[in-house]
Amino acid sequence: MRLFTIVISLFTLTLFAQNTKKYDTFFEKGNGNQAADYQETINYYTLLSHDFPTIQMLEMGLTDSGYPLHMITFNPDKEFDFTKIQKNKAVLLVNNGIHAGEPDGIDATMQLFRDLALGKIKAPKNTVIVTIPVYNIGGALNRNSTTRANQDGPEIYGFRGNARNYDLNRDFMKSDTRNTKSFVEIFQKTNADVFIDNHVSNGSDYQYKLTYIMTQHNKLGTVLGDFMNTQMMPALVKDLQNKKIETTPYVDSFKDTPDKGFGQFTDSPRYTTGYTSLYNTIGFVVETHMLKKYADRVKVTYEYMKSTIDFMDANYLKIKELRLKNEEQYKPKKTYTLKWEMDSTKTTPFSFLGYEAGYKKSEATTGNRLFYDRSKPYKKDVPYIKEFKSVKEVVIPTAYIIPRGYWNIIDLLKNNAITYSTLKKDTIIEVESYKIADFKTAPSAYEGHYIHRNTTITSKIVKVTFSKGDYLVPTNQKGVKYLLEALEPEGVDSFFNWNFFDPILQQKEHYSEYVFEDTAAKLLKDNTTLKAELEAKKESDATFAKSPEAQLEWIYKHSAYYEKAHLQYPVYRVL
Repeated sequence: MRLFTIVISLFTLTLFAQNTKKYDTFFEKGNGNQAADYQETINYYTLLSHDFPTIQMLEMGLTDSGYPLHMITFNPDKEFDFTKIQKNKAVLLVNNGIHAGEPDGIDATMQLFRDLALGKIKAPKNTVIVTIPVYNIGGALNRNSTTRANQDGPEIYGFRGNARNYDLNRDFMKSDTRNTKSFVEIFQKTNADVFIDNHVSNGSDYQYKLTYIMTQHNKLGTVLGDFMNTQMMPALVKDLQNKKIETTPYVDSFKDTPDKGFGQFTDSPRYTTGYTSLYNTIGFVVETHMLKKYADRVKVTYEYMKSTIDFMDANYLKIKELRLKNEEQYKPKKTYTLKWEMDSTKTTPFSFLGYEAGYKKSEATTGNRLFYDRSKPYKKDVPYIKEFKSVKEVVIPTAYIIPRGYWNIIDLLKNNAITYSTLKKDTIIEVESYKIADFKTAPSAYEGHYIHRNTTITSKIVKVTFSKGDYLVPTNQKGVKYLLEALEPEGVDSFFNWNFFDPILQQKEHYSEYVFEDTAAKLLKDNTTLKAELEAKKESDATFAKSPEAQLEWIYKHSAYYEKAHLQYPVYRVL
């Protein structure tokens, strides 16, 4: 009887081993330095979703490649209606392959979903996991072995640019690509409580295999940001240390090498976590180190996700409660920060694991080159800045009014779950009106735009006649932070700075000098105040006094003939 039992047990184990072997990933079948391509990844999730009722696979919106994004969900309760899920559970959204040459997360997440489905790791009771398996599909299809010149593996990988050569991790506010619009659909559908974007780093050499970016906690909001900064992130770091994985904040060095110190990465809304934070979602970017072996990078990416799931599952009620409380900070008539900068008065020491660095003669050029000596590792305290301070604030209006001609703006707001109504009749409303006072424009193209910066405005309270069909957009809604970042021209990634309103920068009408000379003379004769202001301008500005052309232009711009649309920002604030 005992021999029979042993034989049956061995037979059962053999069948189990053969059955689970079926679910080995492309990466696991290889030599540890080979990453799954796009089709292999989709085939794998198709297999999982077919064999396990706890996994659902959906085709979502299109990407620039012509292929749709996929949305894969693991829920041990087999419930995939997110209106129901959000009532009872937290949601983790994992994004992979935004830079397709950084495929660590693609391979790690396939293993994670498989292990959850098979029960190789304990399924969370209170957390649902969603992944976009390959976000930059166009880049993933553009495979090569050379464009990541500084990266140690895998053997073949995708390209950073998407099918239209956009860097998708710069597109989240401007939404030039189909990829972004489809990502937003998934993000809004899931209402993710926590978001992870998996990457591979560039930059300095150091001992860590894993670095991370947490969305800037001051910017996220004091309620949720403080929790992420003082409770969640320290818990994740400790859990990873228990797994023998040391980690550091992403190394954005002050000088050439990290021993001089580094600071928190500024994730403005053009980036994934900068965007997701606008909806009070805790965001992390996993940045494995480019010079570490691919197999090691996949492993630490897996463990970071696993640690995040474990923390979420134990704290899901707290996270959901704090997300709601965080929204209360952004109500009409309260202030909102449009610009942040590092607070250098709040530097703290960070125990950093690095390598001694120096310079030696280059063998490729006539200069000297930086090198890191891996035979000389160190552990030393370096200055680290993670606190930011507000340098530009705005009072949150009750609503914005957008003329109906700006349908392109409304389409973007609609895609980002912003609610609005239309005026039922022509109406005079008292509003705050902006004029663009100054801005600088980049001399070269950046992600398809010649973007503006250092924008300043002047404002005044006026009564404006709005037309039936113009859009009234209230700020008392979940997407208020998105609205402010998009519609306030001085915001770093505002629609104005991304060139959405450039037609207002060009005068459409002008004048012939010889004709307007007579008109200008009559204006000065009839308006003594205007004439006095002109004389005062000439007395205070010698260059102006010597330029008849500038004087005539000044008169024109101070007359009724100067078009009202020039530099007039066409979005109005209801206070």
